[in-house]
Amino acid sequence: MNIAELALCLEKLGHPNRLEIFRLLVRAGRGGLAVGDIQRHLGIPASTLTHHIAQLVSAGLVQQTREGRVLRCTAGYERIEEIVAALTAECCSGVPVETEGALSGG
Repeated sequence: MNIAELALCLEKLGHPNRLEIFRLLVRAGRGGLAVGDIQRHLGIPASTLTHHIAQLVSAGLVQQTREGRVLRCTAGYERIEEIVAALTAECCSGVPVETEGALSGG
C-alpha cells in the first residue's frame, strides 16, 4: 500500500460516524449487517448513513452486497490488514542519524 492509499484510508476512518460504522461492522463479524441494522444500532439518519458508507466503500474499508431488497455491509478485513501492515512495516528498523547542523536547521 502506498502512502497516498494509506492516507486516504485513515482520512475515511477519521470521521467519528465512519469510525463507529466500521467498528460496528468489525464487531458483527464476517456476516456483516444490513444497512437498516446499522442505522438502528447507531441512530444515524438514513441519508447521512448512506453518505458515510459510500465513503468507506470508496476506500475499500467496507464491502456491500445486495440480498434481494437488503443491502448488507461487511468490514474490509483485507484492507485493514494492509493498513496495519503499512503502518508497522518499518517498525524498529531505526532512524538515520542526522548531523547536528541538519537537525538544528543550520
